[in-house]
Amino acid sequence: MQAFKWALATAAVAIGAAQAQAASVKVGIVGPFSGPYAHYGKLFKDAVEAYVAIQGGKLSGHDVELIYRDTGGPNPSGTRSLAQELIVKDKIDYLGGFVFTPNALAVAPLIQQSRTPTVIFNAAASDITAKSDYYVRTSYTLWQVTVPLAQWMARNGVKKVVTAVTDYGPGVDAENAFKAEFVKSGGEVVSSVRMPMATTDFAPFVQRIKASGAQAVYTFLPGGPPNLGFVKAYADNGLRQAGVAFYGTAETDEFDLQKFGDAALGLTTAFHYSAAHDSEANRKFVAALKAKASDAVANYASVGAWDGMAVIHRMIEATGGKRDPEKAMATVKALQWESPRGPVKIDPATRHIVQNVYLRKVERSGGQLVNREMQSFGPQPDHGLAAK
Repeated sequence: MQAFKWALATAAVAIGAAQAQAASVKVGIVGPFSGPYAHYGKLFKDAVEAYVAIQGGKLSGHDVELIYRDTGGPNPSGTRSLAQELIVKDKIDYLGGFVFTPNALAVAPLIQQSRTPTVIFNAAASDITAKSDYYVRTSYTLWQVTVPLAQWMARNGVKKVVTAVTDYGPGVDAENAFKAEFVKSGGEVVSSVRMPMATTDFAPFVQRIKASGAQAVYTFLPGGPPNLGFVKAYADNGLRQAGVAFYGTAETDEFDLQKFGDAALGLTTAFHYSAAHDSEANRKFVAALKAKASDAVANYASVGAWDGMAVIHRMIEATGGKRDPEKAMATVKALQWESPRGPVKIDPATRHIVQNVYLRKVERSGGQLVNREMQSFGPQPDHGLAAK
């Protein structure tokens, strides 16, 4: 009799273990975990794992298996292969990540065919979410942050501007956004400079800007070494002293901000997040990151991943942890919440995040450089999709 009870108990444990295993949810995360853009992979990983940790290690009562894949950088064909492996071999339920627009665009047909709910943590070209019904974005677009900046510059006496962007999809998007809105607002773009992705010496480009007769430069570069190189060239070639003001978006990113030194003081950007944002939600976010890793950084990429996991969390909650892509995406379209960046919601028509955009200026606070929010431009949609 005792043996029979033991057998029943063993069977119950086995069934319970099987049910627990069946109830787990697999989330694939793709990003660069090696190479010159590897910091993005760490930013994603720290934020994703910090989010899961503050939920007690489970999302809506379900174990979460996080599967990371390294894209290495802008690598459309390689990213497509990795996504296919995650979908077919690993049988993921959700996909997240994507730093570079070309990578996200390359994966869109797979996402559409497999009906895999996918959250864009970073990639910023306007048309990404239009490429698959299963894409949702928690980052930003260049049009979203650039249009209110161009309007503000025109209202505040800036009449002649040079645009200087990295020559790839998001850079062209940024250039087009600025030109369209600045000219509409009465300004003049006197020159448009496109810099190759591999540029390491920015001096020739900033010399052209200095000689253009413009009052300001609007710039967009991918995060990392290009930002440092361009800002250093701007400072070393005396553009500020020559009366050419600096305006941008993510160029004073918190990941690199302290490396700029005094060259960054006074640089003005328009963006959707600052680590100095004064809110309880942001303080909770920063604390959770630091609890996960002492060297974790609160910036636009980590907040995109944090909010991306919040969206995946809500999809898991709505579907009971079961695979139901249509219900998951229907849930996404109704989402609104308090993010570390401020109040946000998902536009049901575009599946892109609507959020405040802030005018920021680099200042020193407590011995550290910070992106101080000077004013809010209020909730901004993706102006780029509307323009197209």
